[in-house]
Amino acid sequence: MSNKMGRKNKRNLAISNVIFAAAVIILIIAAAVGFGLYLTKPPTTVTKTITSISTITTPPTTVTSTVTTTQTQTVTKTVPVIVNSSGAFLNGNVITFMYTAQFSCPPVNSSFYPNSTVESEVMGCEVGLPLNSSAMPANAAPVYVVVPAFAGLSIFGPTALGATPQGFPVFHYNGYNYTILTQCGAADTPTACPDHMSLIYSPAFTTVEQYLGIKNGVFGLPEGVLPTPAHEHIVTFSTNTSIPWYIVVVLDFNPNIYPNPITGQCSDIVQSNSSDPTGLCLNSYANLEAALSTHDTAVMAANSNNPIWIALGKPSVDAIAVPSNMILYFSDPDIYPYPI
Repeated sequence: MSNKMGRKNKRNLAISNVIFAAAVIILIIAAAVGFGLYLTKPPTTVTKTITSISTITTPPTTVTSTVTTTQTQTVTKTVPVIVNSSGAFLNGNVITFMYTAQFSCPPVNSSFYPNSTVESEVMGCEVGLPLNSSAMPANAAPVYVVVPAFAGLSIFGPTALGATPQGFPVFHYNGYNYTILTQCGAADTPTACPDHMSLIYSPAFTTVEQYLGIKNGVFGLPEGVLPTPAHEHIVTFSTNTSIPWYIVVVLDFNPNIYPNPITGQCSDIVQSNSSDPTGLCLNSYANLEAALSTHDTAVMAANSNNPIWIALGKPSVDAIAVPSNMILYFSDPDIYPYPI
């Protein structure tokens, strides 16, 4: 009985953490329209003066007097200031990305594109082949884009695929729905990050679509073309200088190691054979490296109905890394990115 109560308390704690984080993020979204994309000016105060007239009538032998009362009502308005920024993780800490230029997708060594129409549609961006070394900017560094692949098709943003209206994925497990907050929501949603590619081509997307019996793409897009999924970032160093960063996509199949974007901490959600289910929380490169070769029963428990995981061969490791030809331009100062 104590074990059952322990599991129940753990589940309630995980749910509470998710609800608390969701409440925080909803407040940020409501105040600033897009999570991670806006900061706010100090509140401005507008004072309205409301004058009311009331007449007090005394007995007939006296004159009528008029008493004027004044009330002051304070209205607080929060005005968003657009800033090209989002969050990231460095050595377990939450830091800031300051975007400085539009993305680029230089040619890869060889292309997956089935035709030129697809290449044009995605502006040359593809996942699965590394960037051509001759096209790599001289001072480019890796940025690891971590996708909560355990949340299935909802990572791509449409509510028809299970995402929230804000663009966050939703993970279903053991009768509960967990909204997965991310530093960048899916493309073309209110929480999408600036200077990101809207669409990406990958043969892995084609594999998933074919597993689902889809032969001609979805949402009017060519086969293998999907919106940039919701994600978070890991870097290995910080700099106040803008440089090019080449993207390595990381598919995380273990919910226990997906970090909260605000706190950088992970929650024990799915039953695991690990003595420390959140020990490889993906808030550092060291943990990411370990996760790529770590086998955890939480992966199978979390993904048994996940078409992405099934179509990709049911990998048993916590996460897999996939190269791309996509480059972002930003600085990453070691400062906390969110309003507090």
